[in-house]
Amino acid sequence: MIKRELLETIKIEDGQVMNIEWHNRRCNKSRLELFDEKKLLNLEEFIEPPQKGLYRCRILYDNEVNSIEYIPYSPKKIKSLKIIQSDIDYKYKYNDREELNKLLDNAYDDIIIEKNGFLTDTTIANIAFFDGEKWITPLKPLLEGTIREKLLSEEFLILKNIKSEDIKNFLHFALMNAMIGFQIQKSINIKL
Repeated sequence: MIKRELLETIKIEDGQVMNIEWHNRRCNKSRLELFDEKKLLNLEEFIEPPQKGLYRCRILYDNEVNSIEYIPYSPKKIKSLKIIQSDIDYKYKYNDREELNKLLDNAYDDIIIEKNGFLTDTTIANIAFFDGEKWITPLKPLLEGTIREKLLSEEFLILKNIKSEDIKNFLHFALMNAMIGFQIQKSINIKL
C-alpha cells in the first residue's frame, strides 16, 4: 500500500511560528491513526522561520517529515460561495487535493460542501455562523482544522448540525484556517 503524504500549513509572521501546538496535535494524531506511528514529532524543530514577512510554511510528512517550504502568503479573496452536495471523505489533511478540486465551480470563488444533508467546510477553510449570541460551527466538518480545534477548546465555538436552509437565520458568517485565523466575512454571497 502506497502511503499518502499529509500536509500541515503553518503561518509564520515576522519569524513567529503560529499555533504550533495545534499543528503538532493534528500531525501526531494523523500519524498514529494512519501509520501506527507512536513517536511524537515537534514540527517546530524542523522549521527555520523567515524573519521578515508573512509566509505559508508547507510541511509534507508521513511517518517522518519529508519536506518543508516557505511560500510568501497573500490571502485569497472570497466574495462568492456555492453549496455543493458531496460524500467526499477528507478526514486527514492530505497533500493530494484532487478530489476537493474536482468539486470546485469556476463561477464561484469557493464552495461549501454539504454532506449527508449538513454543511461541512469550504475547500480551504472551516466555517462558522453567528446567531446573535454565539458562533456555531458544523458538528461534522470535513477536516478538523487547527484554528477550529483551538476555538472549540476555548469554548468560543459551539458544535451543531447546520443545514443550508438554516443560513437565513444567522447574522454573520466566518471562515477560519491556519493562515487567516478566524475571519468574519463582510460581503459574501452564498448560493444555495
